[in-house]
Amino acid sequence: MITEVGFLGLGVMGRPMAENLASAFDGRVKVYDSDAERVAALSKHEAWGQRLSGACGLQDFAGCGVVVTMLPNSLITNQVILGHEGRPGLLQVLRPGAVVIDMGSSNPDDTQRLARRLEQAGLHFVDAPVSGAVTKARTGKLSIMIGGDDAIVERVRPLLECMGDTLIRTGRVGSAHALKALNNYVYAAGLLAVCEATALARSMGIDPQILATVLNASSGRNVASETKLVQHIIPAQFNAGFALRLQAKDLATADQVRRTAGVEAPQLSLCAALWADAERTLPPGADNTALYEFISTRSRDPGDRKEVGAAV
Repeated sequence: MITEVGFLGLGVMGRPMAENLASAFDGRVKVYDSDAERVAALSKHEAWGQRLSGACGLQDFAGCGVVVTMLPNSLITNQVILGHEGRPGLLQVLRPGAVVIDMGSSNPDDTQRLARRLEQAGLHFVDAPVSGAVTKARTGKLSIMIGGDDAIVERVRPLLECMGDTLIRTGRVGSAHALKALNNYVYAAGLLAVCEATALARSMGIDPQILATVLNASSGRNVASETKLVQHIIPAQFNAGFALRLQAKDLATADQVRRTAGVEAPQLSLCAALWADAERTLPPGADNTALYEFISTRSRDPGDRKEVGAAV
């Protein structure tokens, strides 16, 4: 029976996930982030001082049966789990039989290597990345992909149900992170198409609001056309809440999945390269919807634009 859970990483997604876990889990939850202010911010939670408490470092997770990581990338996740620069990681801290659940968007190759290292130490590993953005993280309605051994997954399922309402079993360890990367690629490709279509419509003198109506009533409809075009791209309010650098990182992961699989996927490679170029070009901290600015500035001079139906 799991009585104590650790949670590492209190960013924009991690904090509401930890809060939901503390509210729904009938046990103790310890939280940690390298930014102490993020831990302190949870002190207003109703469970603080009772079921919820802050950790001073990884050593405070020694008694946890499960530790959840929600960290920015594989590099940081690897360092936290394996240790770094003489500092012990979860591998050295946790007791045999404990489970590490990586809920970030990590590289599946790294995930499989971590799983083997943990298994050698008598520990278990589950990859459980999420989809649904901050809004669903707050309401506990995330979709969670889960890779790992059946028995271990069933052991931690009640914890995952505290944070998400759609749990999708994907197969062995690493499969969830691979599918998360592919899902993010398909979304990013849709957002790219919406940005390009909007730039094209404007260059032809077509009202982008009409473009949005056509897309969302037709076969071109996708998540970006429904939730980003009218809300963020057309009014140039690029604040949808997901950093462009993270989108570029996810695409790089998806392209690595392609290379590992040995499959030719030219659109994926092109999409990853374009997003990487946008990350280098746009200001640090740019939202992923700011991709439209990158696309539109690469368009031809406005003086060259032609109205639809004009003589060529």
